[in-house]
Amino acid sequence: MAIHPWWKRNRKKVDKYMKNAKDLITSQDPNDVVSALSLLNSTLSISPNHELALELKARSLLYLRRFKDVAVLLHDYIPSLRTDNEDVSSVVVASSELSSLRLLLLSDSPSHDSSFKCFSYSYLKKKVMAGLSNNSQVQGQWRYLVLGQACYHLGLMDDAIILLQTGKRLATAELRRESICWSDDSFILFTSESQPQPITESEIVSQMLSQIKLFLRRRTAALAALNAGLYSESIRHFSKIIDSRRGAPQSFLVDCLIRRASAYKSAGRIADSIADCNLTLALDPSCIEALETRAELFRSIRCFPDSLHDLEHLKLLLHDRSLTGPVWKRHNIRYREIPGKLCELTSNIKQMKEKITNGENGNEDYYSLMGIERGCLRSELNRAYLLLNLRHKPERSMTSIDRFDIIDEQELVSVKNRARMSTLLLYRLIQKGYYAVMRDIETVEADKAAAIDNRRIETPMDGDKAAMAVVRKSNNNLKVVKGVFCRDMAAVGSLISRAGLRQPITV
Repeated sequence: MAIHPWWKRNRKKVDKYMKNAKDLITSQDPNDVVSALSLLNSTLSISPNHELALELKARSLLYLRRFKDVAVLLHDYIPSLRTDNEDVSSVVVASSELSSLRLLLLSDSPSHDSSFKCFSYSYLKKKVMAGLSNNSQVQGQWRYLVLGQACYHLGLMDDAIILLQTGKRLATAELRRESICWSDDSFILFTSESQPQPITESEIVSQMLSQIKLFLRRRTAALAALNAGLYSESIRHFSKIIDSRRGAPQSFLVDCLIRRASAYKSAGRIADSIADCNLTLALDPSCIEALETRAELFRSIRCFPDSLHDLEHLKLLLHDRSLTGPVWKRHNIRYREIPGKLCELTSNIKQMKEKITNGENGNEDYYSLMGIERGCLRSELNRAYLLLNLRHKPERSMTSIDRFDIIDEQELVSVKNRARMSTLLLYRLIQKGYYAVMRDIETVEADKAAAIDNRRIETPMDGDKAAMAVVRKSNNNLKVVKGVFCRDMAAVGSLISRAGLRQPITV
């Protein structure tokens, strides 16, 4: 029996899978799209390099908002990821291009530098064009658009802007080549007011590019202000990103929140910095930088049990081998740095336990937490408490989370639960700090009042002397009036006796 080539044996099966998958995807029902994914996986198991099957699978995952799966499927095309066999020159060129891109986003005027490119030649050759055919620039342009949208929702803004710009440029070039063969009638647009045209992928990409440029420009300005020591300006720019009506992606928000927490810490706003660390850990419980910052903040206000809890959690994370995360995520931890960090953590944990054992636990610095100085007035305390109370209510944190671009609904519930718990703990700490500082102020006011009373008793003041003189004068006037009245009564009695009226007068 003759052995037929592979494409003759399995072509009918692949065609059947693809036809059924297309029909299911056309319905745009999420359940049908999930069924189409199973058919596409079967197709790719037979033909791993089937271009249309790969495209349909990637677009189906994007439609189902499974952005992590899209990134895992196409992770070889993410610009920020580097393979081990890449030469150093391509890495240097790509990093310099990312830096020039950031500088370009800071300026409002368009740049006329002709040397600016989205990819270097070597990078484009090795990372993007690898494994594709000669006409792959046309067939593979969907990779840029689909992966760029997935990177945006995953918070990889630098990668998203490069991919989307490249995909948009390739799509425009392809449309220009196809339009040469079109007739004049093909350019007539048939529009109807009753049936508005659906939004196209090109419009989605344009809107996403505009949003990415705005986010990157604000983040770059905030980081520049933070490095220059302009903490209020940095906080203002980061707040524009975090409080934006169109919510930023989750991973991008984590980076902005931890940077704003550093700005709050440098500005002396301890409670606000702790709140940002809490929200960062609600979005990403494995954020090492947020745990380190919050542990240091609790230590600065002498909340040693809370600091010890964060240090122990950080130690467990460093021991965890799954800390590296998925293949599409950039790694911020190097294995050679872990032993030194673990030794430092062990020493800090030992110090915290000694402080708690020695009874240094109940002496919290609530003045630093509230952002006020020792010896402040009651009005200053009330003003600081009012601002913190309005800013860190648990309900407000829940409202801000609803604006964020969180991928999964189940993950949204987990984020809200973690944020509610941490915000409630901070809110109670602020309440406790307010009553503790208020007791100190009342004690100081009572001591001052007692000192003033003692001084008045020992040495009467000028006002007291004047009051005593007025009392003496009023007493003398009463005596004078009383004497005059008695003399008048005696004169009346003598007149009555002369008239012969002997009856006594009852007073």
